[in-house]
Amino acid sequence: MDSEALRKYSALHPKPAGLTLHYGTAGFRTRAEQLDHIVFRMGLLAILRSKAVAATIGIMVTASHNPEEDNGVKLVDPLGEMLHPSWEEYATQLANAEELELQKVITEICQKAAVNLHKDASVFIGRDTRPSSEKLSQSVIDGIQVLGGQYHDYGLVTTPQLHYMVCCQNTQGQYGKATLEGYYEKLSKAFMELIKQSHCSGENQRYLKIDCANGIGALKLSEMKPYFPQEVLIHIYNDGTKEKLNHLCGADFVKVHQKPPGGLDMKPDERCCSFDGDADRIVYYYKDTAGHFHLIDGDKIATLISIFLKELLAKVKQNFKMAVVQTAYANGNSTRYLQETLKVPVHCVKTGVKHLHHKAQEFDVGVYFEANGHGTVLFSKAAETKIRQLVKEEKDDEKREAAKMLENMIDLINQTVGDAVSDMLVIEAILALKGLTVQQWDALYADLPNRLLKVQVADRRVIDTTDAERRALTPPGLQEKIDALVKKYKLSRAFVRPSGTEDVVRIYAEADTQENADALAHEVSLAVFHLAGGKGAPPQP
Repeated sequence: MDSEALRKYSALHPKPAGLTLHYGTAGFRTRAEQLDHIVFRMGLLAILRSKAVAATIGIMVTASHNPEEDNGVKLVDPLGEMLHPSWEEYATQLANAEELELQKVITEICQKAAVNLHKDASVFIGRDTRPSSEKLSQSVIDGIQVLGGQYHDYGLVTTPQLHYMVCCQNTQGQYGKATLEGYYEKLSKAFMELIKQSHCSGENQRYLKIDCANGIGALKLSEMKPYFPQEVLIHIYNDGTKEKLNHLCGADFVKVHQKPPGGLDMKPDERCCSFDGDADRIVYYYKDTAGHFHLIDGDKIATLISIFLKELLAKVKQNFKMAVVQTAYANGNSTRYLQETLKVPVHCVKTGVKHLHHKAQEFDVGVYFEANGHGTVLFSKAAETKIRQLVKEEKDDEKREAAKMLENMIDLINQTVGDAVSDMLVIEAILALKGLTVQQWDALYADLPNRLLKVQVADRRVIDTTDAERRALTPPGLQEKIDALVKKYKLSRAFVRPSGTEDVVRIYAEADTQENADALAHEVSLAVFHLAGGKGAPPQP
């Protein structure tokens, strides 16, 4: 390690005094002007990680659905997955080290993680469309060059595209070509093969309005348009040419406010969807003839995909284990529908994509979505190999056709991470193949009315949870109080969990009517305020 170069470059990316940040599920996220030293140091860390695992590592500069003034950075592990938890610790240590201790911290990480500094290293870099992203990308490159690593800068890409590139690179091209063209070709070919097998035609089926949150999704969808067949009519709104990123638009806005985004004019019964700022989440919605807004969130997306996959798996007659993975935020009626009507096993895990992804890997076919629209499907190596073999060798027509559809689904789905573009194509293909309208999809089950609230507390760590965050262990008496409140309402449940990023406690409640869900959420918020050290004035109904 060249101490002189480290000292010189580190001085160009100084750490503001007194700033402490933690690497969480979303990496680091804060105001863009506070990030320069962080991204420089993550360039250093990516090289260490690459040397440790002898593979290419990804670095994405994005703050996803946060306001345009924010930015962030996260690392991507060799198979396109999130950074290993033990290295999240190292990221936090390196980010918060004082300038004079930087070399010492790097040496400690090398010792703990058995990093051989003489090994080669390579890093893939991507960024979103924020005004601050290009300069921050340059700081990443400074960090990479200090430790003498190779890099490839993909420039403007969606977060899932970078995950995809890293996976392609480290599987020696088995997962696909590590280029944007490779990504577009693989997805569009699988999509066209699928809809070729559909019996319903008609333009109406394929007409879709897409709100791209004034972000990177608009740019990449436009690039992908020439790869689509003529009958796919996608109309891009909020393309970033006029308004600010994520401002009054995008998947997060639509889900939280339960209303359509600005900049998109909806006619009754038109199918619409929204991406988030870095295109790794998607939600669908429509307005009925009476003008009522209907949101189709991640739970309903998971349900649609599960119905389709379950039918195909039944046709190929293999003993594949399929399951759906949810968090406690999944609507109670979605869980009921999956378990009781579809007879698909459902598993609940802690909030956070890494927990869902990890659990889904336990099955031959693991479907996971968060209610916010982030999710994907994972196929085990064994299942994928068997499906591809059936396509080649199966004599029975029906079995072979079903296997062919499954093979195209495997190629259309981005298995590394939730991907709005890929998920959108999966949904569009399923709707076309099943001849379903957006209304029929929505009518699979009715969501139970629910309410999300948050309560400010002095220290969020006073709340400790168990049972995939569905029950509170501390403070004493809180869970008993919640249990008593839940008993007052029909079809009700409620849980509380500490935020991962700020001193607030998040509250979720659902019940048979909106009025009851609101009342239950409010009563639980008062219990949290009084028993968990609430700050300021007590919550008002």
